[in-house]
Amino acid sequence: MRDPRVLVSVPHARRAAMSALWGLAARLTKLLIDAREPLIGQIKLAWWRDMAAMIASDPGALPKGEPLLAELQATWAGQGGLDALVDGAEAVLLAETAEGKYAAAESFGAALFALSGGDAAGGRRWGLLWGAGVDVGESAARTLLGRAKSSAPPPRALFAGNRSLLMLDRWAAAIARRDGERDLRSEGLLLLRIGLFGR
Repeated sequence: MRDPRVLVSVPHARRAAMSALWGLAARLTKLLIDAREPLIGQIKLAWWRDMAAMIASDPGALPKGEPLLAELQATWAGQGGLDALVDGAEAVLLAETAEGKYAAAESFGAALFALSGGDAAGGRRWGLLWGAGVDVGESAARTLLGRAKSSAPPPRALFAGNRSLLMLDRWAAAIARRDGERDLRSEGLLLLRIGLFGR
């Protein structure tokens, strides 16, 4: 979402909030990738869960000096729901089976798309691709990538004019079709086409 080619399609009044939200998603993603011990990861996620609760109920009490918290305070103060993203990240961290990883990755994508103003179902394919990038086990990552590749595209009506989320879903599908290989030129053209014409 914070890619300028996608963010430009977000209504101006919502850009700061979306940038902060996806900044939180990026921070949680890095936490998962860096977590060597699940317990340490859980402790860090518990801190972010506390921060999400504070943003919703007492934003003035947030610690100072953390730029991302300042962004979230400025744009999400008094709003709940950010804890769902933390819960989704924890489910990914703790999942032990392939099916558990599949469900957790889908859930994270669904929560992120719902918080972004879309339908949760629209984020499931994106979540699978995201999960493949987060999982450090090659076998599980390939399974997630294969699931993303074989997922049926969500109906366009599901995005209800939310062009940025449509772009992200179709972008994820393009990467999954190439088994994770990146083609920056064709991806750029895809984003330009959807951004201009909505398809």
